[in-house]
Amino acid sequence: MKFGKNKNLFEKFANWATTATGSSAAFIVAAALIIIWGVTGPVFNYSTTWQLIINTGTTIVTFLMVFLIQKSQNKDSKAIHLKLNEILASHQGASNRMVNLEDLTETELDQLHKFYVELSDLAEDEDDITCTHSIDAAKENHKEKVTSYKTKPHYINARNKRSTSKQSN
Repeated sequence: MKFGKNKNLFEKFANWATTATGSSAAFIVAAALIIIWGVTGPVFNYSTTWQLIINTGTTIVTFLMVFLIQKSQNKDSKAIHLKLNEILASHQGASNRMVNLEDLTETELDQLHKFYVELSDLAEDEDDITCTHSIDAAKENHKEKVTSYKTKPHYINARNKRSTSKQSN
């Protein structure tokens, strides 16, 4: 499966525009335009047309940028959720019920938050933070996880499929 190859025209434009408008060059151009507009004030006697130009320009840019920023944030948020879901799904001790938390109501999220605050309080009662988060414990968990997975049917089937496809090539 190839990811990121089938971007539509708007997706390509949005990625380019997000990168371009977030650059130092874009800030410098915007600041230069404001300075030029300000310097031309006396030339146009600070007329209402002169003021209208900057107001209209900034309104249009702001209006368009809201949608561009929202698209970028939606994409980033979705990618982060997927990465976190992968971590949850791959961690043997994690609850898979946590995968779609974004679909819960605010009240349900508040209940879960209280639960984790309580867990945090319990962890603070431990004298040594490394007792539950040590490198040795992480290595032991990894070793146990790998050993455990190697005995599971889905792991064995995946290995068999891979070796069968290599032999046929």
